[in-house]
Amino acid sequence: MTLDHTALGTGGLAEDFSDIRPVDAVLMPFRLAPVFSKRIWGKPDLKPWYASTGTDELVGEAWLTGPDCIVETGPFTGQTLAAVAAQLGTALLGPASQGEFPLLIKILFPNDKLSVQVHPNDAQAQAMGVARGKTECWYVLEAEPGATVALGLKPGVDVAALGAAAKDNTMESLIEQVPVKVGDMVFVDAGTVHAIGPGVVLLETQQTCDVTYRLYDYGRPRELHLEAGLAVTSTSTKAGKIAPVAMHGFTRLIDQQYFIVDRFEGAMALDAVGASCLVSLKGTATVTAHGASVEMPAGQAVIVPAGLEVSVAGEDIAFVRCSEPA
Repeated sequence: MTLDHTALGTGGLAEDFSDIRPVDAVLMPFRLAPVFSKRIWGKPDLKPWYASTGTDELVGEAWLTGPDCIVETGPFTGQTLAAVAAQLGTALLGPASQGEFPLLIKILFPNDKLSVQVHPNDAQAQAMGVARGKTECWYVLEAEPGATVALGLKPGVDVAALGAAAKDNTMESLIEQVPVKVGDMVFVDAGTVHAIGPGVVLLETQQTCDVTYRLYDYGRPRELHLEAGLAVTSTSTKAGKIAPVAMHGFTRLIDQQYFIVDRFEGAMALDAVGASCLVSLKGTATVTAHGASVEMPAGQAVIVPAGLEVSVAGEDIAFVRCSEPA
């Protein structure tokens, strides 16, 4: 069976990186251009986040730190993030580097229901030759009244019942529906059956892997991966809303095994952490290190090399930092 998924993080990059410039003595933050992914459940435009997507087709995702995102600033301008990460290794990503940026950050724009789906954990992914599984989280940027996400199986539902429900079109009735509002953070560990509905815009932080098994798709003519998906499904997970924690000058939205997401309001000096990126949620911020600055418009990501302290300035700005735990 050919799976309808993109497997990232395989450790087997095929690009030729021989033409990349040598590593500079001091690595600086750099901005990435988003990559827009066409999806059947997406929107015809993503305003006000993006003035244009470059296509007339429906777009469901803006990938902010995808391997194919192009560097827009600094000495590596024009290179992909995958190429730069492979060239710089630990100098950019820190000592735990596997040669690629470990976090895939997206903004999701559903105009219709996403399929009911599930992702493998690390061990399951590695058994199929992929470096890591896919645990993720969703930070709610926009939400219409009554918006919900489908998250985890209802008590007493087992894998056999889930498989039977896929065949008689009752799967939705077996999944918990969780109301969401702006500012909610939802954790989705690998193995959790889930789906996102319309009426929300979500910032997704996940492990750099996009192996997705589609269990149910409301009768749309797309391939399902029922057998493979049921094999990695967990009937009991840790998925759910995460309460924010007030820190010294910022808000910690989630602190998990694979990622930490913090929200900042206004200008801020940021301590050094591991591999990380900043994403502007409101206004155009300026990210500065060693006297050099990079502008960060809303909806774009700036990669910050591991171990580098930066300052972020701007009027009426809000941004998040997504980082790999030490």
